[in-house]
Amino acid sequence: MESSLGQVSGEYGVALLFLVGGIIFVIGGLLASKLLSPSRPNPEKNSTYECGEDPVGNARIQLNSRFYVAALIFLIFDVEVVFLFPWATVFAAPDLIQEAPAWGWFALIEVFAFAGILLLGLAYVWVKGDLDWIKPKPVVPTSPSKVPASLYEGFNQEQ
Repeated sequence: MESSLGQVSGEYGVALLFLVGGIIFVIGGLLASKLLSPSRPNPEKNSTYECGEDPVGNARIQLNSRFYVAALIFLIFDVEVVFLFPWATVFAAPDLIQEAPAWGWFALIEVFAFAGILLLGLAYVWVKGDLDWIKPKPVVPTSPSKVPASLYEGFNQEQ
């Protein structure tokens, strides 16, 4: 009992050594950079960098939310490739399929189910119109209010 406990604590000791070594490596690099690099700030160096162009306007602009939708869809299909990797490894091992043919059929059905669910989600988003970059007609919300719209417009112009 004691020998296995000592072995486990030794494995955690190695992990702790790597953790401490990594922290020391990062802090040492940052400290060496701070000590060895010249520090001569000026307005040109402290200005915003825009790919070699002179900065124009405020750097705090609101990014169009459609970029986030495109990034999320890319991420979903990128992760799909990662989940398809085990399926490919099953079909790449002919000895595994010869020993247990059920694994090959299971992997094939599983990958088609996974890809089908993702394609169903893509079709839903496509039909809903969330993939359209330019919306054909903006949807203006309406409310059943007894206040005339001209009063709202007058109030908004005062603001």
